[in-house]
Amino acid sequence: MTNTTRNNVSQARTVNLAFTGASGAQYGLRLLQCLVAAGCRVHVMISKAAQIVIATETDLKLPGTPPAMQKTLSEYASAEPGQVLVFGREDWFSPPASGSGEKAPLVVCPCSTGTLSALATGASNNLIERAGDVALKERRQLILVPREAPYSEVHLENMLKLTRMGAVIMPASPGFYHRPDSVQDLVDFIVARILDHLGVPQDLMPRWGEARVNAKVDRDDGFGQHD
Repeated sequence: MTNTTRNNVSQARTVNLAFTGASGAQYGLRLLQCLVAAGCRVHVMISKAAQIVIATETDLKLPGTPPAMQKTLSEYASAEPGQVLVFGREDWFSPPASGSGEKAPLVVCPCSTGTLSALATGASNNLIERAGDVALKERRQLILVPREAPYSEVHLENMLKLTRMGAVIMPASPGFYHRPDSVQDLVDFIVARILDHLGVPQDLMPRWGEARVNAKVDRDDGFGQHD
């Protein structure tokens, strides 16, 4: 690792990324790849249930310890050394655990309904819940990506409560107007929206209206000569 690379990582923008036990591990893993590709430093938290879901839904098998997970995820995302940091489930001395730590947005992707409930009620039984509590009390950006169907009244009430607290609820419900050809296209739709909210540049999908504008330019031959 060169001094230039080390400096670039140390000066990079940090994003906290939490994986919980909801289905949809692909969303979180793709987001990790995109954040790393954009040059962000990513603080990762993974619940025990999320570890099981990742193994069930993907070919990625995460080892049991944070250092080993960090190595595996860094290789998966093609990260520079130190760009991806994985913290244990009760690592209370990690930056996401305190309001006096580095100010960084938190994305819980995917977000289980159990985590929704914990955040809505202020529980802090593990690092992910504590990180969410910190984000809310410090008025930091908090993006929650629930993946459940159907939603119960309790789920909806918790989402409404968290929205009123300032969180962004972004259900993993991809659109189809970009005419997806694959599951990856559907995953990228949601990841693109998350990146947009974070202010991280992305080219995963065209912006709304871009195709129409480009088509109009083609029809006009660039000179605006049209009826």
